[in-house]
Amino acid sequence: MTLLKLLTILIVGLIFESIGVVLLKKGMNQMGEITQVNVPEVLRMVKSGVTNPSILLGIFFEALFFGCLLILMSRSQITFLWPLTALSFVFSTFAAMWFLQEKVSGVRWAGVVCIMIGAALISYSEHIRPKEEPAPPASSAAPGK
Repeated sequence: MTLLKLLTILIVGLIFESIGVVLLKKGMNQMGEITQVNVPEVLRMVKSGVTNPSILLGIFFEALFFGCLLILMSRSQITFLWPLTALSFVFSTFAAMWFLQEKVSGVRWAGVVCIMIGAALISYSEHIRPKEEPAPPASSAAPGK
């Protein structure tokens, strides 16, 4: 699979994840704050969560992201792929700004820029990585004949 295809699947997956995170946050805001960490409160939140459309849709988009991730893991090196998933922080920051009207401080923007630089370096390292040569075809003749 080409680098362009891998990056396209990654970006689509990261968009799915960002949508999922925003929907989960929206659903949590609708359900209210967790006041205590105990069994009755956890059960109340689970009951509210399984009936909340935003939570359910958020889980659906997170599952789509997971599907993209599985495809990518089957076709690329984890040392290339996993660091690039950090771009989800970048996508989620923009999504939170646009859809949740969250304010992003200068320090957080500096972190976003650092993540983007790191992702660019990782992507570049894949581009310059020596390509593996295919193994020579096995001969049908028996050895020593």
